[in-house]
Amino acid sequence: MTEIILASASPARLALLRSAGLDPKVIVSGVDEEAVVAESSERLCLLLAKAKAAVVAGTLSRGLVIGCDSVLDLDGQTYGKPATPQEARERWISMRGRTGTLLTGHCVIDAASGREAVGVGSTTVRFGSPSDAQIDAYVASGEPLRVAGAFTISDLGGWFVEGIEGDHGNVLGISLPLVRRLLAELDVDVTDLWAVRSRRTDVPD
Repeated sequence: MTEIILASASPARLALLRSAGLDPKVIVSGVDEEAVVAESSERLCLLLAKAKAAVVAGTLSRGLVIGCDSVLDLDGQTYGKPATPQEARERWISMRGRTGTLLTGHCVIDAASGREAVGVGSTTVRFGSPSDAQIDAYVASGEPLRVAGAFTISDLGGWFVEGIEGDHGNVLGISLPLVRRLLAELDVDVTDLWAVRSRRTDVPD
């Protein structure tokens, strides 16, 4: 079976791929995200996804490398991971009650041939209006410092997101439908990559 390599340290991306039938190996690229600049949020996340996948693919002779990067676009302003708790707090004060777009760049590279396929997933996120005290508690948890846009929808941050329009997985950091389409561009059927797992099924008496 073709080896899948995830060029990301994100536990959410890894968990999502595993739950969807893949068994990827993780190799972190080490790309300096702060050193990459672009004219738009969409361009930035795509450049970073390509850079991460390319660095890892360059160390391999075979396998399919998946690189991703997420940013939040709020009224044309790009937000990645906040650098400090104070920045995270200020970010949430500005986000509450508003709507932003979570963009995730994706790049899949066939390490053997060098062929690549790229795309950007886009999901609209409607933020709630947490109080100052709730924002302080959320920032104190440390979670906002670890994620793009200073929020998640799967953990503590889910309390403060009113809703999304688009792919749920994209907000977690990787869009399964988009990855399926990118694999197809490389002549790979995602079902051929599913890891076979035996599952116990308990049938009630």
